[in-house]
Amino acid sequence: MSDAIATDHLPASRAASADVPQVDADTPVRVRFCPSPTGTPHVGLIRTALFNWGWARHTGGTLVFRIEDTDAKRDSEESFLQLVEAMTWLGIDWDEGVQVGGPHEPYRQSQRKDIYADVIDKLKDGGYIYPSYSTPEETEARHRAAGRDPKLGYDGFDRDLTAEQIAAFEAEGRVPVWRVRMPDEDITFTDMVRGEITFKAGSVPDFVVVRGDGSALYTLVNPVDDALMGITHVLRGEDLLSSTPRQIALYRALYAVGVAAYMPEFGHLPYVMGQGNKKLSKRDPQANLFHHRDNGFIREGLLNYLALLGWSLSADEDIFTPEQFVEHFDVHKVLANPARFDEKKAVAINGTHIRMLDEDDFRGRLLPYLQAAGLMAQEPTDREKEILAAAAPLVQERVQLLGEAVDMLAFLFTADADIATAEGAMKGMPADLGAAVSAAREALDALPEDGFTTEAIEQALRAALIDGLELKPRQAFGPVRVAVTGKKVSPPLFESLEILGKASALARLDRFAAEQGL
Repeated sequence: MSDAIATDHLPASRAASADVPQVDADTPVRVRFCPSPTGTPHVGLIRTALFNWGWARHTGGTLVFRIEDTDAKRDSEESFLQLVEAMTWLGIDWDEGVQVGGPHEPYRQSQRKDIYADVIDKLKDGGYIYPSYSTPEETEARHRAAGRDPKLGYDGFDRDLTAEQIAAFEAEGRVPVWRVRMPDEDITFTDMVRGEITFKAGSVPDFVVVRGDGSALYTLVNPVDDALMGITHVLRGEDLLSSTPRQIALYRALYAVGVAAYMPEFGHLPYVMGQGNKKLSKRDPQANLFHHRDNGFIREGLLNYLALLGWSLSADEDIFTPEQFVEHFDVHKVLANPARFDEKKAVAINGTHIRMLDEDDFRGRLLPYLQAAGLMAQEPTDREKEILAAAAPLVQERVQLLGEAVDMLAFLFTADADIATAEGAMKGMPADLGAAVSAAREALDALPEDGFTTEAIEQALRAALIDGLELKPRQAFGPVRVAVTGKKVSPPLFESLEILGKASALARLDRFAAEQGL
């Protein structure tokens, strides 16, 4: 049991004055991203990080990255490292916080218990929190007796306990929690996203900030950290909007005891919705940021799309670079309406950003995907590098995700004998397939090794198949395409044949002829 409360010096509980300095246009911007390290990085969570980063960079302010790791059962170091990986990959850097340090260390809640204990003592001494002995069952019983809904929550019974009542509860061995007294008046604030919002007096019950064992709850430590770290703008998810009146009441108390210097501005970002207008669940693959990265999103494309989940550069402009985002981002222009994660649109935007890359950059980003598929060695051979350099431009204009290029280019890194004809690839072939394959082989074989170029290949095949056999282009080149790639659709045929080289092209035509019994 905890030490009995000495009541002779305990001030009467009170709500703090609403007269707290406000952040203004001249206050240097300090924002924070403070996730709990649980699970994999959710796109909605990373969108919150992005908007905080964008506001800090746009205003020349400071981004603080701290970790709320007080839930030992759910928090994990693996999840923390994944958050760092996700932010680093997207290019979201931070000025203070975990891994980089700063003037307000430590930046993990689990390492700040002494700080919270000191603040708790200040709040107790000032009378801004009060001991509450009521059990949930007693509170429900009082509601029933008064004809109220028993689920209304705490009823303020312990607000004004006398010293004798406290002594009696202590004598029973009860251990109190500690609550903040909500003001008996409306709480109004101007949300940076939603405008003026009012919570009516009595709509938010007095809330617990200290457990019976004396440890601080999240309801206390989050605003305390914000206050001590000088956070000026609290940008967070819409789900936390209902907690704002509690935090405003607590901030008033923190200001009164010298912990807070001012009241921050609050902005609540819209929900990210999935299919069917439901909140994007952690169980939905689309919610996992790494799902998109692994499928072939590039950082510029995904950052662009995440920024569109509540904000836009202009009514008719969806494509912008990270630099343009920083230049134009204004949290006051974020929309309050829920934003739907449209993967089809995200993929299209990513494709545009892929086409904006220079060739060397695109090639470098493609390499890990080809290596992961086993098409290129971890230490690529000279021949593999040569193929990639020649082939990358052929797919850069055609892919929307880097992962799509793996399937498109696989035939170039596959041994001639291992090319397999895909199901459905033979549909639409010319009636005399044997003649077409034979004519194509003869035309290519007639070209010299050093003259096996895209232009020469195209001229030779057109002369043999279109002029000679009078085939339409699709029927003329279809057999050659399937023979050398195994597929009905591939990167440009003539360029692909040049990359493969004469010997490989002929070998693949021979393999195809044998496979088809020609």
